[in-house]
Amino acid sequence: MSPEFITIGMFVGLLIGLFMGHHLAFVLGGLAVIFGYLGWGPTSFYMFLNQTWGIMDNYILVCIPLFILMAQLLDQSGVAEELFNTMLYVFGPIRGGLAIAVVVVSTLFGACTGIIGASVVTMGLLSMPVMLKYNYNKRLASGAICAGGSLGILIPPSIMLVVMADQGALSVGKLFAGAVVPGLILSGLYIGYILIRCWIRPQDGPALSLEERQAVSKAKLAKMIIKTMIPPMILIFGVLGSIFAGIATPTEAAGVGAVLAFAMTIAYGKFTFSGLKAAVFNTAKTTSMVIIILVGAACFSSIFMGSGGGEVVKNFIFGIGFGKWGTFIVMMIILFFLGMFIDWIGIIMITFPIFLPIARELGFDKVWFVVTMAVMLQDSFLTPPFGYALFYLRGVAPPEVTTGDIYWGAFPFWRLMEIGLVIVVVWPSTITWLAGVLVR
Repeated sequence: MSPEFITIGMFVGLLIGLFMGHHLAFVLGGLAVIFGYLGWGPTSFYMFLNQTWGIMDNYILVCIPLFILMAQLLDQSGVAEELFNTMLYVFGPIRGGLAIAVVVVSTLFGACTGIIGASVVTMGLLSMPVMLKYNYNKRLASGAICAGGSLGILIPPSIMLVVMADQGALSVGKLFAGAVVPGLILSGLYIGYILIRCWIRPQDGPALSLEERQAVSKAKLAKMIIKTMIPPMILIFGVLGSIFAGIATPTEAAGVGAVLAFAMTIAYGKFTFSGLKAAVFNTAKTTSMVIIILVGAACFSSIFMGSGGGEVVKNFIFGIGFGKWGTFIVMMIILFFLGMFIDWIGIIMITFPIFLPIARELGFDKVWFVVTMAVMLQDSFLTPPFGYALFYLRGVAPPEVTTGDIYWGAFPFWRLMEIGLVIVVVWPSTITWLAGVLVR
């Protein structure tokens, strides 16, 4: 079979399998088996064994279950609830303050978790009823929760960045450092949009009444801020600080984070053995999902690249003749459309072997290029039909919030993600400066 036939056949098969509703891991793995057997015969199965063993024997990936366990324990500790209750009074006096509180808490919570499921579900349960109580626009409330919760997959410690570092042969610490400023830029864009929208349309985000503001004195509010901010800051500095200072590897830092999250659960009085059991089981399930997708995608990529599919796609992209930045835009557009249908793990495993050599030939800094891909992949959590953040919120939203409210509420926020991408492209130092300062 020609490389062109394999390239077209594997991507068409991928789309057919996904639209039939099959799980991504088994679609990727199944296509690898079919085209591997047709192209190379039974010897391809030995390649699959090597790929699977490589995933299982990868020390860097050990930090994935540890970061997930950390997120599960934090979800039980009540940290997000305490933070939101505090930020409600900090930002409540301004228009759109509750939505801003959602973004701020999601940013801090994202820096503690590394996954979006915990952030979106937690903020949906905590903030959506409160915002509806104060007559917030349902679409604005939905968009703020989905966009804010999705920051957890970009802001370190992010399991997406861990997988990217592994597949791109990059330092996890460098990617973590490079993603800090872009994550804050997106957070700032969301807050700016909420402020402007609620200034133009005050009815979309009413401020708290004077009586409600005065219910908490300034002295009490200051104590609440100190009490709720210190534990997350300890966790963030314990994990990221140990990595950036060169004291611990990402895997070791993930272990530190899990221990600190366990200690916070006890300190907040939320520890139960049933809760610990649930955290461990949920960690096992989520980790299994991630690893099985990695295995299926690794097998898919090995057949695709080994059969010359990477060269076909590379020659096609270069053959368009759009030049350096035109080619970059084409790659980002491909990521956008893949994000509408495929999980981020599959996108990384499929595109990295193709895009990274292209980026190298075009002269892009590798860390910068990978972080721009991570920023672009933020879209995949909010774009229908398969935006994960949309589904997470739909599962916990009150009945009066419709699926249409959630989808349309997310729309302006994934446009803001693209503005964030433009910012880091125009000013590459937003990525490279901190990565160069913190990690040598």
